[in-house]
Amino acid sequence: MNNQLARLKEQIEKRLDTVKDPVSGKGLMSAGRIAGLNIGDDGKVSFTIEAPAGIASEYAHARDKGEAAVHEIEGVSAVLAVLTTHDAKLASAAGIGRVKHVVAVASAKGGVGKSTVAVNLACAFASLGMKTGLLDLDVYGPSAPTLLGLQGKKPSQGQGKSLLPLEAYNLKTMSIGYLVDPGSPMIWRGAMATSAVRQMIDEVMWGDLDVLLLDLPPGTGDVQLTLVQRVPLAGAIIVSTPQEMALADVRRGISMFDKTHAPILGVIENMAYYETPDGHRVHIFGEGGARRTADQAGVPFLGEIPIDVALRESADAGAPLSATQPDHPISRRFREIAEAALANITRLAKPAPSIKVI
Repeated sequence: MNNQLARLKEQIEKRLDTVKDPVSGKGLMSAGRIAGLNIGDDGKVSFTIEAPAGIASEYAHARDKGEAAVHEIEGVSAVLAVLTTHDAKLASAAGIGRVKHVVAVASAKGGVGKSTVAVNLACAFASLGMKTGLLDLDVYGPSAPTLLGLQGKKPSQGQGKSLLPLEAYNLKTMSIGYLVDPGSPMIWRGAMATSAVRQMIDEVMWGDLDVLLLDLPPGTGDVQLTLVQRVPLAGAIIVSTPQEMALADVRRGISMFDKTHAPILGVIENMAYYETPDGHRVHIFGEGGARRTADQAGVPFLGEIPIDVALRESADAGAPLSATQPDHPISRRFREIAEAALANITRLAKPAPSIKVI
């Protein structure tokens, strides 16, 4: 998104927040009612207002006010607001209501090995005796089916429209990759992508979990913002490689979570170095960049993951190293990182918000 569109989006979000949510009295943005905000290069704006089930009619006026308010902004040529409802009964049965800690694993940039880290980190949490889930929210390039050896597996249906997660390596797991043809390109934009994310969050029956890791798609766009608006995050873990090209995006990712008041549990430096058979470390992508970036941003540094053939082979085989070779040095490293992240959850925890089920 260019600077002009970014400024326009900020104006739209502020204007939508002047329209009151009929239930909470907050602005529509602050109340988390707005989803799928999309701005075309031609100034056409679309968004969804999500109303609780049974009272959609009370939101019709808010929709009309929202459309009118956005249309007044210079640079907006047309506005389409769609009013949808959410089944609160289903949400009480499915969704993340019974999950103690929800942790986002983000990279802000593709190609840094975030999904491999997320899967092995989830297995590390499970190895610590925690009931753990992994939700692969990378709607454009889901990796969980491959990394967990679940290609071709389909989740079964639970109550209503809800889905039962698949299980592998002591994890409960869900991915858009379980629901679509792996050979089909993910040509999703705006409301389609955010709608898929909302379904994955709201309609999976996780049951009781100690921790649920969310493997986010790269970037800081609509999908990420939809997530942080809808989910009470215990915090975010950011994965990077050491080189400056990746670190610039890490700084943007930290800024995004900071603006949305989600605590940063720490930064992981992946592909930190390659260790030769004689014990010499070769820093292929630079040395210590993620640690320096974390220090400069005032957020924790969780540790380094080296380049290792065993880690790559286990990922390709769908057999996570942390689960299949728990005594491997990298598996021990993942457990140390998981323990550090848990300690930071406790240290950074805020009082739980009061949630009213409509």
